[in-house]
Amino acid sequence: MTQQNPGYIVVEGPIGVGKTSLARRLAQSFGTELLLEEVDENPFLERFYKDPKAAALPTQLFFLFQRAQQLQALRQGDMFKPVIVSDFLMEKDRLFARLTLDDDELRLYEQVYQHLSVTAPTPDLVVYLQAPVSVLLERIQQRNRSYEQQISADYLERLAESYTRFFHQYTATPLLIVNAAQFNPVDNELDYNALLEEIVATGSGRRYFNPLPFELTK
Repeated sequence: MTQQNPGYIVVEGPIGVGKTSLARRLAQSFGTELLLEEVDENPFLERFYKDPKAAALPTQLFFLFQRAQQLQALRQGDMFKPVIVSDFLMEKDRLFARLTLDDDELRLYEQVYQHLSVTAPTPDLVVYLQAPVSVLLERIQQRNRSYEQQISADYLERLAESYTRFFHQYTATPLLIVNAAQFNPVDNELDYNALLEEIVATGSGRRYFNPLPFELTK
């Protein structure tokens, strides 16, 4: 698949939708490097899910610095290396900040963000995965990360709505919007190949993929 690689691909979507697992598969298919959020490295994240109000600011600042460092390293890297697949946009950091921080914290966060002068490389394609909150909760339970079991349906609902608003206005890159509610491109080979075809075919603008789930056996 390397010859058909559309370039720098970012997979995005709310918690539990399957973006990291899909990014891994795409990197393998296209023969590219993989850039992932190091969620487990954030020492404040578990505290945030236990007490969001108390731990929101340090949690968000840790992610901000981490993402900025990762993307800065990407810009300074060897330009002749294979183009990468990633599971995050830098813009998601502000999305989460506006969702979790109070007004004073958000003002402080914005000051820090501006001083970082974060310049993220522009993806050649963004794949946005959507799924209902009930599906997100089910997938979060299945992957069984202890700190995530405290995530509430209300928080996921607000997060999903924030993603919807963000991508409704998003025009920075080609965008493939995928209904992943009953679609499993991670574990189902036919589902994955169908999505792969859509990714290769998305060259510009906005494209919607609302697939029916395939079954490997009947």
